[in-house]
Amino acid sequence: MSAQPESAGSTTAHQPEHDALDVRHDTFTIERRFDSSPADVFAAFAHEPTRRRWFRLPGSGATYQHEFRVGGGEDAHSTFTLPDAEPERLAYHSHYLDIVADRRIVFAYTSAVDDVTRWVSLVTVLLSDDDTGCLLTWTEQVTFLTRTGDGSDDFPHLRGGTALRLNGLSAALHAQQ
Repeated sequence: MSAQPESAGSTTAHQPEHDALDVRHDTFTIERRFDSSPADVFAAFAHEPTRRRWFRLPGSGATYQHEFRVGGGEDAHSTFTLPDAEPERLAYHSHYLDIVADRRIVFAYTSAVDDVTRWVSLVTVLLSDDDTGCLLTWTEQVTFLTRTGDGSDDFPHLRGGTALRLNGLSAALHAQQ
């Protein structure tokens, strides 16, 4: 019997059989101005009680483990249920690559549904002084690995979810003032 190379016909753990070349890439940038200092906005990423006010997975039963340091990251899980649909298990895993206090956060993360990685991203968050407080610039480079349906809603969903999350950051910062 001849052995097949391990890569022939195999799939990555937790990935369904699909065309491995069916990958889509995109990049987006969102800017937000806050009436808070860059130090306060930075702290909202690092301080766990504040972070939980704006960074949450949708659904119920969410759990979070977060370590804000280079080499650390966050593991989050929840269950999301829509009417007339099976519950979905959501998972978010991040890894901090670079942190400059009050100025820059760079991290990579994966987003999975039912143990299937949907996308991976590299995110750079820049915090700069602005006339009124802080200008946050969020730039995300995303690789979509598994489509939702035909995939046409994947990018708008991710960009819209990020915009909503940053709205939550604004609300969390206002609650501290």
